[in-house]
Amino acid sequence: MAPVRVDLTMVLAGELGVLDHLEVVGAEPATDEQLCTVHTPVYVEKVRKLSVHPTHADPSVGLGTEDNPVFGGMHDASALIAGATLEAVRRVWTGQNTHAVNVSGGLHHAMPGSASGFCIYNDLGVGIAWLLAQGAQKVVYLDVDAHHGDGVQAMFYDDPRVLTISIHEGPQSLFPGTGWSTETGAEGAEGTAVNVPLPPGTSDAGWLRAFHAVVPDVIREFGPEIIISQHGCDSHMDDPLTNLMLSVDGQRASYLAIRDLAREVCGGRWVATGGGGYAVTEVVPRAWTHLLGIVADHDVDPEAATSQGWRDHVERLRGVRAPQRMTDGRSASFRAWEMGYDPASWLDRNILAARTDTFPLLGLDPHL
Repeated sequence: MAPVRVDLTMVLAGELGVLDHLEVVGAEPATDEQLCTVHTPVYVEKVRKLSVHPTHADPSVGLGTEDNPVFGGMHDASALIAGATLEAVRRVWTGQNTHAVNVSGGLHHAMPGSASGFCIYNDLGVGIAWLLAQGAQKVVYLDVDAHHGDGVQAMFYDDPRVLTISIHEGPQSLFPGTGWSTETGAEGAEGTAVNVPLPPGTSDAGWLRAFHAVVPDVIREFGPEIIISQHGCDSHMDDPLTNLMLSVDGQRASYLAIRDLAREVCGGRWVATGGGGYAVTEVVPRAWTHLLGIVADHDVDPEAATSQGWRDHVERLRGVRAPQRMTDGRSASFRAWEMGYDPASWLDRNILAARTDTFPLLGLDPHL
C-alpha cells in the first residue's frame, strides 16, 4: 500500500497524456463528523491519539498489528484519502462531473470500530454515507479487488438502499475469510449483498465469465442512481498476496464493463477508487492508468508502449526494469454464461451458487 503506487500511476498517466483529459483537483480531509457517519467516535479518537504517539499500539481496534502498524500522521493521511473520495462522490452526485476517480482510495476492509487489512478509515463507506444523507435511494457499491469488500458490506448490510457486490477470491483461501455467496443482506435488506467467490487460479476468461453472469443482471434490476467501484488490482497473476491469475488486459476489460453499466443504468454517474495491488511496479501503474483513461473517456490503447520517461522514473525509484507495454498480451475473451453450465467446474458451481442465493431475492430467475 506504499504511496509510491500512486506516484508511479500518476507519472505514467501524465506521460501517456491521460491527465490532459482529466481535471485534477484537491480535496479537504474528512472531518471527524464525516468519519463518524460510518466509524465509532471512540475508534476515531484512538486513531488520532496513536497518530501523535506512534510508539503505542491498540490491537483491540486493529492498530499496531502486522497489517496495520501505527505511524505518525496516520489520522491525517487516512482522513485525506477519505476526503478525496468524498470530493469525487460530491462532484458526481451534484452533476459537476459524470465520472470521478481517487486512485489513493478504496480502503474497503476498515470496519466501524477497527482497522483491518491495511485500511484505517473506510473512505468508500464515508462516501456512500454522504450520498444517503443527500437523499440517494439506490447506490451500488461494486468491488473487484481480489479480497472480499467486507468493511463496506458490514457498514450497509442492513440498508436496502445500498447494493454491495463483491467478486473476489473465495474465503477458503484468502483474507478476510468472508464473502460466501450465502451472505445476502440482513433482515429487511435481503438480496442487497451479492458475493461471487472465485476459486484460486481463476484467470481472465473465468473471472469475466463470473462477472458477466452475475453483475449486470443484479445492477440492472436494482436500478442505481450512482455506481461506486473499488479497483484493487491484486487479482493479477503477478501479485504476491493473492492466488488469482488475471492479466492487465482482463482487468482493463472489467473497467470498460463497469463504465458501460454506468452509462446504461444511471446516466454515467460513476465514482472509481483504487484499492489493493502489491505488484507495485509491474502491475499497479499500468492497471490504474487504464482505469484513469477509461474514467476520462480517453481509453489507453493496450498495445501502447510505456513512456521512456516513466521507465527511467521507475528505475530511479525502484531500481528495476519497468514494463515496456500497457498490455500483458492476453485476450479478454470469455465464454458467456448463457452458453451453458458445467457442473464439473468449481468456477461454474460458485457462479450458480451466487445466482441461486441472490437472484430470487431481487426478483430474478437464477436459471435464465
